[in-house]
Amino acid sequence: MLVFVINQNKKPLMPCKPSIARKLLQAGKAKVVRNTPFTIKLLFGSSGYTQPVIAGMDTGSKVVGCAAIANGKVLYQSEIYLRENVSKKMEQRKMYRRTRRGRKTRYRPARFANRGNSRRERKIGSFHQKQT
Repeated sequence: MLVFVINQNKKPLMPCKPSIARKLLQAGKAKVVRNTPFTIKLLFGSSGYTQPVIAGMDTGSKVVGCAAIANGKVLYQSEIYLRENVSKKMEQRKMYRRTRRGRKTRYRPARFANRGNSRRERKIGSFHQKQT
């Protein structure tokens, strides 16, 4: 595990080993900024040189893996678990919406056959039946 380091101007530097971080803290050359992830801030000037870092992601159906690698060492890695209950929650939401609609129209008669077009077809159909 590595310790993240930032300089005096709060710009990120390359991570260091915990032993080096411990020595910097004991000598008073650094202070702890954050515990999770453990990050120290240098109290003296530094050049600010950083090395190229490669970021990689492995996307899956349930878990996404993230990693950052520099000089063959893993600087950061994590797993993100994706939500699997979205369709179930959508079904539940649909059920709540339908019951809410049903509550509002409790004593109203059914409306499936009272549209203008369905009335017109019945009238036209009955009109043609009477003439023939």
